[in-house]
Amino acid sequence: MNQTKNISTITVTIPRDQRWENLRIANDFIFAKVMRNRKLCQGLIERLLDISIDHIEYPEEQKVIDIAKDSKSVRLDVYLRDGKGTVYNVEIQTASNRNLPKRARYYQGMIDLNAIEKGADYSELPQSFVIFICTFDPFGKGRWKYTFRNLCDEEPRILLNDGTEKVFFNSTGMEGKIGSEAKKVLKFIEDNAAEDEFTRKLEQEVQKIKENKEWRVEYMTLYMREREKFKEGKAEGKAEGKAEGKAEGKAEGKAGGIIDTLLDLGYTDEDILSTLQKKLNIDRDQAEDYLKRFYEGAL
Repeated sequence: MNQTKNISTITVTIPRDQRWENLRIANDFIFAKVMRNRKLCQGLIERLLDISIDHIEYPEEQKVIDIAKDSKSVRLDVYLRDGKGTVYNVEIQTASNRNLPKRARYYQGMIDLNAIEKGADYSELPQSFVIFICTFDPFGKGRWKYTFRNLCDEEPRILLNDGTEKVFFNSTGMEGKIGSEAKKVLKFIEDNAAEDEFTRKLEQEVQKIKENKEWRVEYMTLYMREREKFKEGKAEGKAEGKAEGKAEGKAEGKAGGIIDTLLDLGYTDEDILSTLQKKLNIDRDQAEDYLKRFYEGAL
């Protein structure tokens, strides 16, 4: 059942799991705010990667990288550097099958291009980590952690040593080696249960954020903006369908707008499929086809 909120005399309807009072650290808005706390941001990275960092430069909340005026920009949830110049991009991912490998590749490329744009030579490209914290198993093997480095197919012992790593964490994991502190962080993200001093600090920070009225308004403003995108997507879909003179063109246009907006709002694949069925009056198979094609970039 939905709840109606009134922010600055503007009334919006919000699904239960996206209400401000019910948000958890797995929500990307909350996560980005928590990571503005230097000590917590540094502590989270140290625990997940099992490393020691002397200090971090204050993280930029959802950094936007624009390489060219007419190019697509990329928004990074948490982007920071440590004292050695190593770059870390940390993302919370709650929607499965969102083509994460290529998303990680894209983010990595944007980080490198951003460094080059600032005048760095190729030899000066920073060591970098793209870190996805997933509330699902991104590769279906039950592992807590999946680490990817570039190596030689013909000589697997030869690493490319290009200074990049992509690490996917699975908060539902059961297999593989991972530090006990990292497990507690992932379990906190999964079930919101704090088991040690650090996760209790994360819990306290989440509560502190939710007591901030300005951030509540900011969240609601972003939510309403995404709702507008949702409506625009539907309108564009109708226009496209009319121009093409085909019902399928209309449905595809609407489906693409709906999926894109709901993903930004943090909806799960199951929620998206249900919404597609209701909004477009289609069956489950057709909804799954639209979602699959969207992830493949064909919709």
